Amino acid sequence: MDIQTTRTWAEISLGALRHNARQLLSSVPEGCAVLGVVKADAYGHGAPVVAATLREAGFRYLAVACVQEALALRQAGETLPILILGAVDPAFAPVLAENRITAAVDGFERGAAFSAALRPGQRLTVHIKLDTGMGRLGFPAGDERSLALAAETVRLPGLEAEGVFTHFAVSDVPGGETYTLAQLRAFLAAVDAIESQSGKRFALRHCANSGAVLSFRDKGACLDMVRPGILTYGIYPDRERGGLDLIPVMELKSRVCAVTRHKKGDTISYGRTWTAERDTVLAVLPVGYADGLQRCLSGKLSVSFRGKTAPQVGRICMDMCMVDITDLPQVKVGDVATVFGRGDRGDATVTELAALAGTIPYELLCGISLRVPRLYVD
Repeated sequence: MDIQTTRTWAEISLGALRHNARQLLSSVPEGCAVLGVVKADAYGHGAPVVAATLREAGFRYLAVACVQEALALRQAGETLPILILGAVDPAFAPVLAENRITAAVDGFERGAAFSAALRPGQRLTVHIKLDTGMGRLGFPAGDERSLALAAETVRLPGLEAEGVFTHFAVSDVPGGETYTLAQLRAFLAAVDAIESQSGKRFALRHCANSGAVLSFRDKGACLDMVRPGILTYGIYPDRERGGLDLIPVMELKSRVCAVTRHKKGDTISYGRTWTAERDTVLAVLPVGYADGLQRCLSGKLSVSFRGKTAPQVGRICMDMCMVDITDLPQVKVGDVATVFGRGDRGDATVTELAALAGTIPYELLCGISLRVPRLYVD
């Protein structure tokens, strides 16, 4: 990639990623493994490169959402164990076994279908998924019949029940402590029941997501492995920082493609929603909602040029947006604008932009489209 001619790009700091990995590894109890969540193309950061970096840093497992994501990592040469967190069609069981990919089992029917689909001699590593209050996937942890079925699943031929896990619903929400701790108790009780009935012990019990790593690691939530998703990328799921000093890994940048001049009273962009209140100079940036800069941010954000900010004006288009640089006469065609960055050079962070958009940072990061090249820097 020729950075001098690139219209818009996402700059990924591998140095920041390594720093965050060290912070996370040092924050968990000794012997506790850290799993790298690299679903959704590593939250938009590029799964193959991120996975390799986390492996080198000392992470011991990876997690994705679907079969396609797992196979793409294997095809890229990734060697770490990979857990598919979502529901998987049992027809994929032979492919998963061949590629050493771990499947989540959320019910006896899926487990039995996995077992039946395996070829003779194959073994499929699975993690049992328990629902402790998320209301999504999993054996209901408070139901005795369900736990008995989970124990039966563990004993199915061809299945290697390596792990068991659940997902917290409000570990990253202020005031969510009571519910989260109740989920943790329900999980541990359910695990005890399954192990007692099946006669087998799980090597990996895991339930701590980013919110739990921040706020509940001193309350027994880490267990054998943790799954810090958004934290790995330097973003906090809430204001609570839990003693971790993280650095945002991604910055979104664009290059001025034109400078235009307008008279007082001129209107700008679709819908004529913005009117110049003075003679105005605009910079046109080749970044729009097809790149991941959401249209709902129109007129709400500012971009930065070497530490100086300029407001975006008018509606954000599919491929472009306009920025008022009247007070920044030094800005010219070819200059770089930071749409979001680390927040340490006058630039907005993705967390701040997400608040303006009425959403969460996860959505903005995952929404950076594939036509935006990722530039990896150290």
